[in-house]
Amino acid sequence: MPYLQRPPLLVLYHLRGTAQLPLRTAIADHLQCWRRHSQFPVIYHNYAFGFDWADYAGLPLSGVILDTLALNLRWSPELFRARTKPLLALRQFKGPKIAMPQDEFIHTDVLCEFLAAIGVTDLLSAGSRETAEQIYREALPDVRLGQKLTGYLEDETLDRIERSAREIGERDIDVSYRAWHAEAWLGEHGRLKVQVAQETMAASPDYPQLRFDVSTSESDVLTGDDWYRFLLRSRCALGVEGGASVLDRDGAIAARTRAYVAEHPEADFETVREACFAEHEGTLALFAIGPRHLEACATRTCQLLVKGEYQGILRAGQDYIAINRDFSNLPDVLDRVARRDPALAAAAESAYQRVVASGDYTYQAFVRRVEADILLPRLGFFSRVLSPSTARRIERAIGRHKLIEDFALAEALEFLPHRYDYEHSQEPAWQAARERARKLAEEEGLLLDPDWQ
Repeated sequence: MPYLQRPPLLVLYHLRGTAQLPLRTAIADHLQCWRRHSQFPVIYHNYAFGFDWADYAGLPLSGVILDTLALNLRWSPELFRARTKPLLALRQFKGPKIAMPQDEFIHTDVLCEFLAAIGVTDLLSAGSRETAEQIYREALPDVRLGQKLTGYLEDETLDRIERSAREIGERDIDVSYRAWHAEAWLGEHGRLKVQVAQETMAASPDYPQLRFDVSTSESDVLTGDDWYRFLLRSRCALGVEGGASVLDRDGAIAARTRAYVAEHPEADFETVREACFAEHEGTLALFAIGPRHLEACATRTCQLLVKGEYQGILRAGQDYIAINRDFSNLPDVLDRVARRDPALAAAAESAYQRVVASGDYTYQAFVRRVEADILLPRLGFFSRVLSPSTARRIERAIGRHKLIEDFALAEALEFLPHRYDYEHSQEPAWQAARERARKLAEEEGLLLDPDWQ
């Protein structure tokens, strides 16, 4: 008998091997939000293990999502072109094709080339509408441009933060910060990530009563629950908008800058900029709030942020304490921390109410907005009558992803226990997944391709 069912959503991504696993929580939540919150059945397809449009041709798909993990291979343009070649068949699909790129300051030429070739219909950018138009409009004249955040809050994450909060006592860190040491080619804005740490630590001897835990070293990176506990121990957290002030469409600026720095390791930022990208500085204003800003809101940690727009979500003086971009008021800000200005706690509470209590910045709210704005208006009937054979094809496609997911994990787990302290690697469930994946992968023909490096 026929089935009445909502048409499935196809989510594409690329994930394979130890270079990408284990995923950071923010990246995993971004990928998994459709499975967790969509009103539609969701088929995930990891195209690292190949892609054949024949598997989906004829299925009543509601749309195709290109997750950021589907598009970040473009840091290596030739690899990106090679791996996405089978995806060019998506041109045959006439429904919504929604791209969600990140790191939109680099290799945008190859990104636009691919998106144009598949006929992408919608692109959700982390930049402002003006910035998105600057990056994409000429190459993608017909695409509908929208905005999104680079990440949102997940209910499970909020629950974990609440559990950790009950275990953490008094906040014993006065000012905290973690960030990667941004490369020079990101421009003046990227430089702020390093400067805010340097300027704060330069001022720290004047505040012996304060405890600072500030680092841009890769060895000090914190992830998962360690990061949440760190924030819960912090009275205040430094921060800067993510993004860049240089648009590097083909990666030439980054390559030129890295080569120069390798030859002149002692060169300061101004020297590197003058030698490599002075004429490109300020060609982009891609500034975005990041998941860590939202997580600081969730832990009720007061944020001391370099003044910016923060996509209209966090307001200077209300939801965060502003640091001038030239750091001229940094002593005043640290004085307020030292004297425990009540405005700091008020800003933390205001940010919590605006971001967390409102529920506006969760993955559930994000998925609902995409469905309401893009998918549902183009579907016609919300549910469709499916033949038994079509329903079985959908079920098999959903199950096939679970198989590939297990196989990717099994492949990575061969190496992860030797390279990382990966908390799940020895759990019985993962051991069972490894054995099941090996068996099923062989049955399905999902063995390693000889071309994989």
